[in-house]
Amino acid sequence: MKSRILTMIVAVVAMVSMAACSATRTTRSAGETLDDATVTAKVKTALARDPSTSAYKIEVESYRGDVQLNGFVETADMKSAATRVAKSVNGVKKVSNNLEVSSGQRTAGEAVDDGVITAKVKAALISDPNVAAHEVNVQTREGVVQLAGFVDTSSQKSKAAEAARRVAGVKEVDNQLEVKQR
Repeated sequence: MKSRILTMIVAVVAMVSMAACSATRTTRSAGETLDDATVTAKVKTALARDPSTSAYKIEVESYRGDVQLNGFVETADMKSAATRVAKSVNGVKKVSNNLEVSSGQRTAGEAVDDGVITAKVKAALISDPNVAAHEVNVQTREGVVQLAGFVDTSSQKSKAAEAARRVAGVKEVDNQLEVKQR
């Protein structure tokens, strides 16, 4: 009798554990999360090694093999090179190049202002319960805020943009958030 109960308990625990680790439409399994982290690291490494993209801070986000390139570069050639490099990485299924061409040197004050705006936008996202702030990457250049990453719903995408627009100093919001599809 005790062994039957013990066997049933073990079976229930195993089923619950498997269900907790399996992927849903918008969440990743532990294996998928590890795969995406590996793809992200490989893309970042490839960008760092390529002479045409190595000098720029390009943010990379991955979700089930779909890769986003986010941030700002100085020329259209650099933007194209980043796409080429990312597509060459094993495990990349699709590349969304959200890099914006933004030429010109910024003063130290402008860079600090952009940093302050980024911090304020991140704080606004964190304080909004309708936004998965940990899923949103924020970068700012010359008052233009770029939101990138993968969110669960179109409502979260809209709410994130609304929260960013309300921050003082934001001139424009470039909402590159993608809704998880699979």
